[in-house]
Amino acid sequence: MATVVDAPRTRSVSDDRVRGLVLIGAMVALMWVLETIDVVGGNLDANGIHPRDVDTLPDIAFAPFLHAGWGHLIGNTVPFVVLGGAIALSGLARTAAVTAIVALVGGFGTWLIGPADTNHIGASGLVFGFAAYLIARGVYTRRPLHLGAGLAVIAVYGATLLFGFIPHPGVSWQGHLFGAVGGVVAARVLDRRRAPVAA
Repeated sequence: MATVVDAPRTRSVSDDRVRGLVLIGAMVALMWVLETIDVVGGNLDANGIHPRDVDTLPDIAFAPFLHAGWGHLIGNTVPFVVLGGAIALSGLARTAAVTAIVALVGGFGTWLIGPADTNHIGASGLVFGFAAYLIARGVYTRRPLHLGAGLAVIAVYGATLLFGFIPHPGVSWQGHLFGAVGGVVAARVLDRRRAPVAA
């Protein structure tokens, strides 16, 4: 009689990927709900990153979910879903870890060097971080699948990424830059091949 011994593990991996995708979907849904509230008079956009204003440091976690209008939100939603979905295929824990690292590094870097009296909002820092993570992951792991994913990101988003680092009025290149730095940091920190540090 034939038996399937690895079915539970296969189901677990598949379920974990679904949970990762659900997290990405939940974050997008939150962005759209918050933008709807803002449009009808919630005035949420003021809760972005205000460089070197210590009182607004907690807003680093809130700022990626706020957008300056529907166009801004739509422009971020598509790459967020595509790149975030690619990361979600590695599971819920990795998706959450990458998002947290990118948000913290990107947000704090923007808070540190952004121009005074400015307000930085939007998910583009996360988008740049997700893209940088997918590229850097291939460099660190050297796995063909990861290298291929990184090359695909470069092919599709490479020009956009480079253009996003160029200062433009009304665009937070600081958020883009430090979001990307956060993506590289996440790829390094989460690289499973890293040798343990000797005591």
